[in-house]
Amino acid sequence: MLIHIVQPGDTILSIASSYGVAVNDLVRDNGITNPYDLVIGQTIVIVYPSEIYTVKEGDTLESIANQFNITVIQLLRNNPNLADSNTLNPGESLIINYADVKLKSITTNGFAYPFIDRNILRKTLPYLTYLSVFAYTITFEGGLVDIDDREIIRTAKQFSVVPIMIVSTVTVRGEGNFEVSHEILTNEEKKNILIMNILNVLETKGYFGVNLSLEYILPSDLQEYSDFIVAVTNAIKPLGYFVFVTITPKSVTSVEGTIYQDIDFRQIGMVTDSTLLFIYEWGYTFAPPGGNITEDVARLYLNYITTQIPSEKISIGLPVIGYDWQLPFIEGESWARSLTTTSAIELAKEKDVIIQYDETYRAPYFYYLDNIYGADVLHIVWFKDARSVKVVSDFILEYNFNGMSTWNIMNYFAQMWLILNSQYDIITINYRLSFTENELELEL
Repeated sequence: MLIHIVQPGDTILSIASSYGVAVNDLVRDNGITNPYDLVIGQTIVIVYPSEIYTVKEGDTLESIANQFNITVIQLLRNNPNLADSNTLNPGESLIINYADVKLKSITTNGFAYPFIDRNILRKTLPYLTYLSVFAYTITFEGGLVDIDDREIIRTAKQFSVVPIMIVSTVTVRGEGNFEVSHEILTNEEKKNILIMNILNVLETKGYFGVNLSLEYILPSDLQEYSDFIVAVTNAIKPLGYFVFVTITPKSVTSVEGTIYQDIDFRQIGMVTDSTLLFIYEWGYTFAPPGGNITEDVARLYLNYITTQIPSEKISIGLPVIGYDWQLPFIEGESWARSLTTTSAIELAKEKDVIIQYDETYRAPYFYYLDNIYGADVLHIVWFKDARSVKVVSDFILEYNFNGMSTWNIMNYFAQMWLILNSQYDIITINYRLSFTENELELEL
């Protein structure tokens, strides 16, 4: 696997010729929307298949998978274009395997809202081990705000993906409430009510586990936070459910300096199945411009946390949302517009600017001018590209983490899945499914 950075004079034809790959493969694999109008600084991932099969009349996904001793899910991972069609076309070429030696087996987890576009969901699910559905918001009394999630749970199971319910103090609009966190963590009666409500959702909705994603926790409540996780785990894990914990830089209200060192990771890691650790912020509309935290600071966090939790019980997080800020940034007044990797590249092309890369933050960015009421206004955009994915992939190997979690999968990030799928064996959890193989094939 190689990452090419578009240089002045590059065209999709010259890049394909240079690496000995087909233009259509480059465009499809990278999800390129501007193949004949590339942006200088744009990344293009190059992968080489080791085995290709040409579809014949009468072939099915199952028959092809059986012929090469792979699963239907693996076939879908290697050929994401299959999600866009319900049929196989004779003469169509399918990738069976990639030439790269797989580095290790990993789990993958994707966060999604229940209203995710179903085409994007079906295209992404083959790459997932777990799907964390956002979110059951905790109320002041220990209740859970219900969400319309039955269809997304059913679809996840059709692809052998483990559906996980997220329990959070953050609303769909991204608003947190430390008062609710404090009340639940310090009130034993309400804590028990919440645990009973979690169990009820697990049983009635068909989830296979819970992802505890509390944010805006007071520093004085951090021990109660650890105790709460233990209490939830003791209540539901004996029943066969998974227990995950998501921790981001906003998990506590004091975010300067020693944000993570105040959390009792040793206790959390001892009882739960996995800690989903977002060392890079999920993204925050009202935060100042920047590429999250530097790689050096990220390593400080990781070096500390891996002394508390076994590396194999940590899933490193990658937020894939980009942000566009108007400059100068004014604290308390300025806000950023969120955007995807694809829309960031399209914006750079529209504004005719070069995409740059910050080696300190290990993130791409660019400046552009916008004309507002006749005046030029400067903007800066920070986003994620293939290099960002490679940074997290390198962390997985270096620290021997169990895998990666991404916030979020509401848009299909072709380069991320191409890198992970070509470099790693993505683990599928085997469990008893309530549908037949024929039903899966019909759904495709």
